[in-house]
Amino acid sequence: MTTTAPSDVRPDPPHSSADRSLAEFGYHQELHRSLGRYASFAAGFSFISVLTTVFQFFAFGYAFGGPVFFWAWPAVLVGQLLVAACFAELAARYPISGAIYQWSSRLSNLTFGWFAGWIMVIGQIVVVAAAALALQMVLPAIWSGFQLIGTDPAPVSADGAANAAVLGVILLALTTLVNILDNRVMSVINRVGVTAEIIGAVLIVVLLLTHSERSPGITFHTTGAAQSGLFGALLVGSFTAAYVMIGFDSAGEMSEETRNPRRTAPRTILTALGAAGLLGGLIVLGGLLAAPSLTDGHLAVDGLSYVLTSSLGDGVGRVLLADVVVAIAVATLAIQTAACRMLFSMARDGQLPFSGRLARVNPRTGMPSAPALVVGVLAAALLLLNFASPEAFLAIGTTCIVMLYLAYAMVTGPLLVRRLRGEFSVEGTDETGTRLFSLGRWGTPVNALALLYGLFMTVNLAWPRAEVYDPAGGHWYFQWFTVLFLLVTLGTGALYRLLRAQRVHSAAPEAAPAVPEPTR
Repeated sequence: MTTTAPSDVRPDPPHSSADRSLAEFGYHQELHRSLGRYASFAAGFSFISVLTTVFQFFAFGYAFGGPVFFWAWPAVLVGQLLVAACFAELAARYPISGAIYQWSSRLSNLTFGWFAGWIMVIGQIVVVAAAALALQMVLPAIWSGFQLIGTDPAPVSADGAANAAVLGVILLALTTLVNILDNRVMSVINRVGVTAEIIGAVLIVVLLLTHSERSPGITFHTTGAAQSGLFGALLVGSFTAAYVMIGFDSAGEMSEETRNPRRTAPRTILTALGAAGLLGGLIVLGGLLAAPSLTDGHLAVDGLSYVLTSSLGDGVGRVLLADVVVAIAVATLAIQTAACRMLFSMARDGQLPFSGRLARVNPRTGMPSAPALVVGVLAAALLLLNFASPEAFLAIGTTCIVMLYLAYAMVTGPLLVRRLRGEFSVEGTDETGTRLFSLGRWGTPVNALALLYGLFMTVNLAWPRAEVYDPAGGHWYFQWFTVLFLLVTLGTGALYRLLRAQRVHSAAPEAAPAVPEPTR
């Protein structure tokens, strides 16, 4: 698979159909429209980043679910494919940056959509921090010199947690720089990184499956699971799959930078999730089959890094882990880019503090620089929680999943209402004259199942299980961290909306910001 193609870097001509389509929604083209199909696919796949997320949360899933946690993977994949199918329809009809905010606003109303966007962008910032923390799972396994603080590399130890924060801040400084430079530079890094990740993931799958120590029947066992009962093991074990399979909407986030977005984005949303889901499931299965032991405790602490270096040898294992490092860096970059586009989209509508600055696009680079700095600084600040307690690693990881799942439900919910009222049109054509992607008569049942799945998983992930979030005891705030963080996010958003409404009401009418009215 080639990493570049002339068609992936050639911008659309002035006044192209994509630019005219954007004008229909009340915006003019500011971001540089230079991404092709593979670059769009890379945006979604690199956010999901199967190597980053599987290596980061495999140990957790195994510790609480045992081998049977594998079966949570196909269940989550099916659920997320339902959500992705709904998003593919919306990406074809609303090819605008800030996808979740824009879709929710246009399906419901501006206030509801604003909260969807607010929850999503805060969740994306938390995901950026969580992705940067993943370096701790691989760098010290490659070379002990990467353990800059203390001697214990385990992310659940005080040394490992602090070191993860240091490594994460260094990575965030680099990704923030790239997000300021140029969208073509960002695109090239994404495409090269995704190609390397796919090649590495396929190699890992092949090598693990050819070094199997046991049969696939082991996946029906709960051996060593900390969570009692099969159902409980699957519920907590599903955290790993849930954390991996988010961010496929990034292809929609990059619509204003994609050529032929109505045609391209729906397909890349589905293919990015499908490819990541398949590769991730095979890696999890291969890790379980190739692990030297399922009961010596290493798998529940060191995860897949332990499997690679012990089963494949230090040399091969470390080369593959180096590929994982590339995947982590590219994933952090892609997630930060998606968060930047959400901030830009909301600020462009005058819906955030300092909107004028956040909505400014550098005409030379085609990048909104201020959002990149905001996301980088806030994500780095979250990493400082790791110095307070190792439990912050899990708290940050699960919180970001809940935030994104809830934001997704705030899109699939209004979409279902519009379908039931007969107000969602399936008509229209894309840039090539082909009929827009549509679920047809399956739209309502798929949408309903997607919403039910999303709400169920949101509750499952946020449920304050003491044995999961505060295993050492004495840290009630970590046990309730996700719920408290969500409440603070909603409260802060509500306070800002109230103060903003008061300012607008007291100001002269001509001073009020002009916000494009969501189209129905």
